[in-house]
Amino acid sequence: MSYSLNTTIITSPDKQKPDNAVILCHGYGGDGKDISILANYWKNYLTKTVFICPDAPERCAVSPTGFQWFDLMNQTKDEILAKSLVAEIKLNKLIDEVKTEYNIPSKRIILCGFSQGCMISLQTGLKRKDKINSIIGYSGKIIDVKHIENNIISKPDIILMHGDKDEIVPISFLLEAKEFFYKMDYKIQTKIFLNCEHRIPQEGSSLGLEFIKKKLYL
Repeated sequence: MSYSLNTTIITSPDKQKPDNAVILCHGYGGDGKDISILANYWKNYLTKTVFICPDAPERCAVSPTGFQWFDLMNQTKDEILAKSLVAEIKLNKLIDEVKTEYNIPSKRIILCGFSQGCMISLQTGLKRKDKINSIIGYSGKIIDVKHIENNIISKPDIILMHGDKDEIVPISFLLEAKEFFYKMDYKIQTKIFLNCEHRIPQEGSSLGLEFIKKKLYL
């Protein structure tokens, strides 16, 4: 099948027909191959799971070899939200394509994202009419809290992880999101990595793996 977004697909070594899908969304200026490093680690422990790693829909404004879900440079808050809504439509379309291609229900699909990929995963996952299983977010934030509060449709389980030394997306955004999700009665887990900058540490990939096992394999 040809997906609407250019996509790197990672399957488990046993090549079994997948019962589950994890869609991994890269950060600003990255691409699907970047975040597929995570999928290549996880695949060895997650049988019957397909990992979908799309390139974001736009060429990155500041890194022409990479991609962006939406433009962040010299944009107002309203402009960022408006452009994120366009990206949300495209990510939703990809989710629907994955459901159709593998005959996998939404309840067996996990969204995972790093940085800007975390932002678009949260916004998309919370607004889908057919509830996905859960969301794994690294080093991200809620794009627009008021917009999300007014447009929540479903409540997937969520785990958010963040480095305490992150200067790109400060740790304060994790704390803001944690407070918001508690207020909105979500099942939320959080983890702060000490002396960690804007990246996914080994502990983060291991925690993500254990989270997926718990949500899809129990």
